[in-house]
Amino acid sequence: MKQLTVTTLLLCVFGLTNAMQAQSTDDALYWASAKASFSQLKELLAIPNDAHFPEDIERNVQWCETQFTERGFTTRRLETPGAPLLLAEKEAEAADAKTVLIYLQVDGQPVDAEFWFQDDPYEATLKRRAPEGGWETIDWNMLDGDDIDPEWRIFARSTADSKGAVNMFLTANDIMIDRGESPNFNMKVIMDFEEEMGSPNLPQAVSKYKKALAADMLIIFDGPRHVANKPTLTFGARGISDITLQVYGALYPQHSGHYGNWAPNPAVRLSQLIASMKDERERVTIPGFYDGITLSDEVKEVLAAVPDDEEYINYKQLAIAKATGVAPTYQESLQYPSLNVRGFRSGWVGDEARTIVPSIAIAEIDIRLVLESDPDRLINLVRQHIIDQGYYVIDRKPTSRERLLHERICQFTSSTSYLAFRTPFDSEVGRWLDRALVRAFGESPIKQRTSGGSIPISPFVNELGIPAVTVPTVNRDNNQHSPNENIRIGNYVDGIKTIHYILTEEL
Repeated sequence: MKQLTVTTLLLCVFGLTNAMQAQSTDDALYWASAKASFSQLKELLAIPNDAHFPEDIERNVQWCETQFTERGFTTRRLETPGAPLLLAEKEAEAADAKTVLIYLQVDGQPVDAEFWFQDDPYEATLKRRAPEGGWETIDWNMLDGDDIDPEWRIFARSTADSKGAVNMFLTANDIMIDRGESPNFNMKVIMDFEEEMGSPNLPQAVSKYKKALAADMLIIFDGPRHVANKPTLTFGARGISDITLQVYGALYPQHSGHYGNWAPNPAVRLSQLIASMKDERERVTIPGFYDGITLSDEVKEVLAAVPDDEEYINYKQLAIAKATGVAPTYQESLQYPSLNVRGFRSGWVGDEARTIVPSIAIAEIDIRLVLESDPDRLINLVRQHIIDQGYYVIDRKPTSRERLLHERICQFTSSTSYLAFRTPFDSEVGRWLDRALVRAFGESPIKQRTSGGSIPISPFVNELGIPAVTVPTVNRDNNQHSPNENIRIGNYVDGIKTIHYILTEEL
């Protein structure tokens, strides 16, 4: 083994010192930029963004138009039957530059203020962990100081899903403007204001505005990093279909004393029907549901490379004793379609509980689709299973005559929002993003074959014929879709850094 000379050692130490100093300078830039952007983030979060209220969505659209125009983008509304999509563009200097389409989500889930630990879910509130557990509010102005704790959180609807990413992107562009930098590719940013409604108008819009959206690749700034909270790339996402089941009993709720042993109970019947679809480990038992899903040894190696700590996931995050038996590992479980009961309602509960036999029971089901899934086939399998259980299946309320002719009646309605997509790790966009994150953080990012959630990307992939990769940035424990949604300050800063390095990576 060749011995190192004193000069070589000094050069190594000098190089390491320079690298550490550069990293320190680098981090200082992003912390300073984050501090300067917090007031803007607070302003954006203060605009209610439930897509069920068009007047609020219009305020969000106008805010985005102003912010992107101020940064040199041209903006254009892509009109749909619902909320418009907003397209912001900025061209590179080179005439032959490639084009990157960037997806950002601006709308958010509805809020139930009763379950938020602050007066207004749309008012950004700074919090830190309390000594006795939970979170305590601290003065927002502490974000102006020099001792910001990366573990502090900003609580408000859409901090993590996904206005935080919108503001990260704007802040990264501010950095480039200040430093005289510009991407060597054309940017097209498409903003979605109906994502939490399933983006019902997106597929039609992508087809209608195909020329305007034309690009070489798509990147999505959305979602949480891997549970290890390290830089992450996700190369696919599951699609989603919805099914609503309504099982009927008597015409009206009945006194449980008079008719408790006589009138059929739809809550019991619907529970039995749902239970018939799965075994005790919650694996779907409907024949053919998992057909077409084969995980090769090569794919299993890719999945095994994701550094999941399943014990931590089960015990610390979920507080469950054991995971279900759909697949032996967490990553493998995401490669299969799911059949999830997301809601069940019948009668009354709690303080409103009544001694009645309910007249109706309703279950809301979502099916998470993988690339190999045909949503129509899976929906029809579920429908046929219900028929096989002896139910008369219709897509509307039963008539009086139907109630008298059929012992078991189920109203069945369904829809598909969007399909799954998957991009190879070694695609051009995958290699490009990997280079950018290695340059930013000094190590290759965690690469996930697919995410468990669904995002409306397949219309772009299929209609435009381009590959897509998601760049998640926020903390996994962000309570997205739930009360007390939040973003970790350290993730917000890292997100700005991530996007800046991607936008300045040569393509």
